[in-house]
Amino acid sequence: MFIKAYAKVNLGLDITGKREDGYHLLKMIMQTVDLYDEIEINKSDDNKISIKCNISYVPVDNRNLMYKAAVLFMDKYNINSGLKINIKKNIPVAAGMAGGSTDAAAVLKCLNKLFEVNAPYEELVNLALKIGADVPYCINGGTAICEGIGEVITELPPFKNVIMVIVKPSFGVSTKEVYGALDISRIKKHVKIDNIVHGMKKNNINIVCYNMKNVLENVTIRKYPVIKDIKHMMIKQGAKGALMSGSGPTVFGIFSDMMSAQRCFENMKRKYKDVFITRTI
Repeated sequence: MFIKAYAKVNLGLDITGKREDGYHLLKMIMQTVDLYDEIEINKSDDNKISIKCNISYVPVDNRNLMYKAAVLFMDKYNINSGLKINIKKNIPVAAGMAGGSTDAAAVLKCLNKLFEVNAPYEELVNLALKIGADVPYCINGGTAICEGIGEVITELPPFKNVIMVIVKPSFGVSTKEVYGALDISRIKKHVKIDNIVHGMKKNNINIVCYNMKNVLENVTIRKYPVIKDIKHMMIKQGAKGALMSGSGPTVFGIFSDMMSAQRCFENMKRKYKDVFITRTI
């Protein structure tokens, strides 16, 4: 089977508290974009899970979230089979775009069809949550508010065809380290999630951009000030708004016309390797 695993950006990311077990309570607006990894899965007779990837530094053993997803699914439904997973990664790694999470979600969906289990959405979401906070959202993708530790998902009307330029600097960021360095007491201004949703429903990117905020930005920018530079460059080159996605370091800019986006894309390409021009889907 062949499946596309789509990336996401956060139009808003807020921290509303912290659980006793150390997990942060989130309130995020998640949005799928038309940038995806390509995954092919085949059954095999050797009862092993093997992963091949076009990027050498991506782990292909039990550290890989696709591997974890496959083991969870096959244990849950008592499936005895080997798997050969080939992945072409296009989504930048350790970028705040849910690359690993969306790959894991794609494997769950693929295996559900490949082995004709036909597990309902709720069961896939419960499995997904055991893998990571972004994985439940990635099962369906689209436009949604995600709360709790990512498991409470409220679908929103689609926010499609919004033009974006995406830039990832030449380094990755550890989500665990960013959350570990976050001091909730220092968050003075929370994200106006309702205002962003209002702008999205009106299809008004000016309202959306005015209210976009990510409370993790200050943490990541303290260590990597280049993220702030990229945001400023995007605004200077015509973006209506620019924001870091997830725990970073990827920055996306929203544009009202393709000409401005193309100009920004070409300028950014001179400085950074991982630059994409895309749309929300």
